[in-house]
Amino acid sequence: MDHAAMPLDLPVPFDESFDALYGLQIVELGEERAIARVPVSNAIKQPLGLVHGGVFCAMAESLASHATAAVEFPRGNSVRGLSNQTSFIRPITEGTVHATALRRHRGRTTWIWDVEITDDRERLCAVSRMTIAVRPAPGPSRDSRS
Repeated sequence: MDHAAMPLDLPVPFDESFDALYGLQIVELGEERAIARVPVSNAIKQPLGLVHGGVFCAMAESLASHATAAVEFPRGNSVRGLSNQTSFIRPITEGTVHATALRRHRGRTTWIWDVEITDDRERLCAVSRMTIAVRPAPGPSRDSRS
């Protein structure tokens, strides 16, 4: 998916964001499922040569946030990561990190996603449970303080 074509009006262009810094590539962005990948490079590894666990966490949060925002932004809401619980199962040292997020709950104020992180051999490497908060987007009347 071309990030310039993402259905979100964001204050920071994707190419200048943290997601771009670690190489996030969103492949699919749907209301119930989202998929992303990150090519492995030394820049995302910890000194022992493993992909840093923070990359797994960032992928899960960004993927769940982008998928939720694609639905909630047009409705006048904002989204924020509320909880990120990631468990690490096996390391990734080369290739590509793959993430698939499945929506488990869509509520008025929270969405919950389960994210599986896998390697190129489709081995499960980490699992994340993401809770995304949904709140009314700040507007001129909400922001103005006299």
